[in-house]
Amino acid sequence: MNAHPVVIQKIGSELAIAWSDGAESFLPLEMLRRHCPCATCAGEPDVMGHVQVPNGKSADPSFDLVSWQVVGGYAIQPRWADGHSTGLFSYALLRRLPPRT
Repeated sequence: MNAHPVVIQKIGSELAIAWSDGAESFLPLEMLRRHCPCATCAGEPDVMGHVQVPNGKSADPSFDLVSWQVVGGYAIQPRWADGHSTGLFSYALLRRLPPRT
């Protein structure tokens, strides 16, 4: 994937992304947080390859996006109001996530 974000903005309860290929994404913040790819949220494989998914609970502060930073030329790292900030969302992942319906 060669497209990269040109503009990223939080608009209400969505993250809006304008891509270099002209596409636009409008991703609901709650959906974005629920798709966090970090080991704490998505789990990680054990030595046998079985993914251990933590039993985490989410509340309203979990879905409030405070800020984000660009990581290299391939991802963004959101910081949420509950302090969570370990998820790296690659540009490819952001393009695969379902937009608002």
